[in-house]
Amino acid sequence: MFGSGAFDYIDVLNTAADAKMLRNELLSNNISNDDTPGYKRKDLEFEVHLNRAIESAGSERDSLTKKIRNMDLSEARMMIYADNSDLSYRLDENNVDQSVEQAELAANQIQYNTLIDSMTHEFSRIKSVLT
Repeated sequence: MFGSGAFDYIDVLNTAADAKMLRNELLSNNISNDDTPGYKRKDLEFEVHLNRAIESAGSERDSLTKKIRNMDLSEARMMIYADNSDLSYRLDENNVDQSVEQAELAANQIQYNTLIDSMTHEFSRIKSVLT
């Protein structure tokens, strides 16, 4: 069962959920540092690396399932970066916009919840096969 690839999709979903959780923490930290002079907002780059890892796992004609089975999850890395570290529209050189961060946090939370729902659905499918 473990060598069958049944958990490959769940592994990808889990990695993506971990990235969304880390991004939630970064966005919350940005919101908390809204009044910190000189603070530069932080964000996470993950989706680009995940897409590259999926694309490099097979040819264009391969199905997504086949690409995920052949995928090296270590290529889907999470990279934290300071966003627009040279730019600031405020006198205190802080570049956090409270409304943008709140909107990003809400969207990211919805994406996280969707990933968790997808994992729950996949586990339900596996459970139904076993029973």
